[in-house]
Amino acid sequence: MDIQRRLGWNVKKLREAKGWSQEEFAFEADIHRTYISDIERGARNPTIQILDKLAKSLNVEPARLLD
Repeated sequence: MDIQRRLGWNVKKLREAKGWSQEEFAFEADIHRTYISDIERGARNPTIQILDKLAKSLNVEPARLLD
């Protein structure tokens, strides 16, 4: 699995574990919902700043998103 898809899969699983919709997660992370959708599908290559926002919102270390 390439790194973009791995990131997307990890983000989706962590988001779902919190019981958040993409819209709720987008609000928490201060990122547009369609951008979240693109990340989860592996269609975006987010910047390190976005990766940091995602990790903080999910309360995990950024590296956890790439495991």
